[in-house]
Amino acid sequence: MHAESRCPDCGPVAPLHVPENIGAEIVASVVERIQSAARPAQPPVPLWCPWPLPPGWTTTGVAWAGDDRIGVRATAVACAGPAPLGGGPADLVFVAEEPGVGLGTRYAGVPGPDAGPELAEALTEPGPGHPGHVGRAGIRVAGHPTPLWLVSSLTDRSAYAGEARGMWLYAIAWPASAGHLLAEDVLLHDLVEWTPPELVYGAPSPYLHGKA
Repeated sequence: MHAESRCPDCGPVAPLHVPENIGAEIVASVVERIQSAARPAQPPVPLWCPWPLPPGWTTTGVAWAGDDRIGVRATAVACAGPAPLGGGPADLVFVAEEPGVGLGTRYAGVPGPDAGPELAEALTEPGPGHPGHVGRAGIRVAGHPTPLWLVSSLTDRSAYAGEARGMWLYAIAWPASAGHLLAEDVLLHDLVEWTPPELVYGAPSPYLHGKA
């Protein structure tokens, strides 16, 4: 995924828009963009954010992919805070996207438009205790238990993928061990529906811009 509308390897892609800063006004402007781009009979793409935030965590960025012609086809929210196992700072990016956009795999650092083939294998893989078992995270999305399966990523991060509201849901964590946070009681809330005024903001995430 690039800011341009065409990738030399993948062909046409939805342009990615990442505000340089983060704050309540920035989030409100992105929410307004998502709402105004919603199409008839097609709900807006969610803007999934942990809420309440884990202790010590802040919201560090938002992004969306699309344009006036195709609407908003993907969103991302970045958060940062202490790693769950005491390993220093950690970052998480949550992506919601329509099929075929490729934003989640872009942040995971792997090719392809989505994690469909890997999830198909994960759904039929052996259970816990088997050497072929694939790790799974369990979070709650808009109050509903939602499984996420570990999928391929670069070695400096871990990536999980699943489905929520008929769209892809990805969670990408830096460093890889920060994925353990998803084993805790993480609740995702759609900022498009309501943005908590108590949301805490931190320094802009370098991961949304692809600078880290």
